[in-house]
Amino acid sequence: MRVIVLGNGLRAGVPEEADRLRPYLRQHCDIVLEDFLYEKDLAAVDADLTLVLGGDGAILRAARQMAYRQRPVLGVNLGRLGFLADVRADELRACFPCVVARDFHTTEHLMYECVHESGAAVRTYLGLNEIAVQTGPPAFHMIDLDLLIDGEAVSQFSGDGLIISTPIGSTAHSLSAGGPILGQGLSAFVITPICPHSLTYRPLVDSADKAYTMVVRRAEPEGTRLVIDGQCSMPLAPGDRVTVRRAPVSFQLVKVPGRSYYRTLRDKLHWGSPPSYRGEPSADGERSNG
Repeated sequence: MRVIVLGNGLRAGVPEEADRLRPYLRQHCDIVLEDFLYEKDLAAVDADLTLVLGGDGAILRAARQMAYRQRPVLGVNLGRLGFLADVRADELRACFPCVVARDFHTTEHLMYECVHESGAAVRTYLGLNEIAVQTGPPAFHMIDLDLLIDGEAVSQFSGDGLIISTPIGSTAHSLSAGGPILGQGLSAFVITPICPHSLTYRPLVDSADKAYTMVVRRAEPEGTRLVIDGQCSMPLAPGDRVTVRRAPVSFQLVKVPGRSYYRTLRDKLHWGSPPSYRGEPSADGERSNG
């Protein structure tokens, strides 16, 4: 198996873990490229798998770096939450022989293209989690946006911003802003307002086969930003248009046996966990001291 190894080499612990794993990996696969600064062009690299060392942020960067030539991704969690990178470093040696033998399945997930039009300049960005149009320093003033879906005017919005999220991204910034959790295999986007100046705005889930356009009507140019996956940021000015649509490629996540999406929701976000009442047995049979 031909493997690309990626990770954030500026994060403490990542280069050290790569050094520890490299001899083991070379016994089982052919490492065709390593990049711990996210600076190499992967378009011409022929590989069967991308191994990402780090946390979910490292996987988001890897997805953008692979661009329009996506490969299956196995994430090794060296971060805190590890919602996407759900294999720990001490578990990799146990599951990697099965991966090399292709005893695994991949789940495909919606990616998006974000088109930013500012005057005559048009730029397109590829992403996995979400885009956010949001206010920020130095002014932190409210921004006014028009929302269009497939060219139809849908709503006018005033507040701190709007998030358009994929199902993968629904457990990230959108969730923190009050958005719903989506099943990761759905073909849908979530539109989540950030601190709307109204009592009537609620998150909206709609088809990923539509195009979603935000037009900046009023904003402070120095403080209004377009943020891609929480990692890339660029300024927005009144009159700018931001369109989100389905990308022509999908993100492919390797799932090893025993690591289901619902288990991740329970283990990482404690979704659906019952409260622990005083004096009653907890899930493991012990009584709660709460």
